[in-house]
Amino acid sequence: MTHDELLALPPVLDVPTAGRVLGVGRSLAYELVRTGAWPTTVLRIGKLIKIPTAPLLRLLGATPPADRSGAQGS
Repeated sequence: MTHDELLALPPVLDVPTAGRVLGVGRSLAYELVRTGAWPTTVLRIGKLIKIPTAPLLRLLGATPPADRSGAQGS
């Protein structure tokens, strides 16, 4: 994914999309979530598993759009 594609992601991702962001396959992404080894916060809503985008972007060194708006010039 390009930097612009990363910044255009929605606030939460499904596991396969989050896996693509990290460059891992679907099966490995689900395995990491299942074993508690996923490197960021995991949201479980009933049977749904969602990954917040902002911590994932911080992990990769990309700045989430909301974080970038805090800088103000004079």
